[in-house]
Amino acid sequence: MKKPIISVKNLVAKYGEETILENVSVDIYPHEVTVILGGSGCGKTTFIKNILKLYQPFSGSVKIFGKEVTSMDEQEFNDILSKIGILFQNGALLNSLSIFDNAAIPLEQHTKLPNNVIEKMIKVKLDLVNLGYAIHMLPSELSGGMKKRAALARAIALDPDILICDEPSAGLDPLTSASLDELILKLKDLLNMTIVIVTHELASIHRIADRIVFLDNGRLLFSGTLEEAKKTDIPEVKTFFEVGKF
Repeated sequence: MKKPIISVKNLVAKYGEETILENVSVDIYPHEVTVILGGSGCGKTTFIKNILKLYQPFSGSVKIFGKEVTSMDEQEFNDILSKIGILFQNGALLNSLSIFDNAAIPLEQHTKLPNNVIEKMIKVKLDLVNLGYAIHMLPSELSGGMKKRAALARAIALDPDILICDEPSAGLDPLTSASLDELILKLKDLLNMTIVIVTHELASIHRIADRIVFLDNGRLLFSGTLEEAKKTDIPEVKTFFEVGKF
């Protein structure tokens, strides 16, 4: 039996008096793609932000690599964060920096490697996402799909054990979205990563998901494999897989 790489138990998240997540328990297993699903405002992003300690959980347990992170100090958690890559929804590239400089940020922040080593490592990562030719370009010179790939190169700069992607296909046409999915799967195998993706793109889910976590109004409705999700009788999950919408 595989041990989870991320284990969330009885997570309660609040904004002020409002409860956003209520007793959510989810295990995320190594070398799998887990998709977090649910309608707008269901708590998907809050779930991710609580895992990453961008928000402190109101109560409950979050373990990453078997270590309780809710009670860690900043330095301890930074060590954990250095093993997690994050692909933000809008790419979050710095417009004033070249693609190379954007991708190099994690290495400059988390390592003491000399510049020539960083340069070689980033060239390898940009080649992996088929952007080696764009190394000196600015984000404004890239298409939407290219920006996502550049942001992906930055997310994998430190060879993370875990990659978290927030709506990676948002704003992309179906062909570009499919090629990004293929790239994410290729990198998962190449770098031996565990991937957590927030998305509601049904075609993408069928291509990449091993497991599904379905949230609804802050509660966990379903957690299981993609095949189990497609066969479940839970109305909200069933409707989503039949219609593709919430």
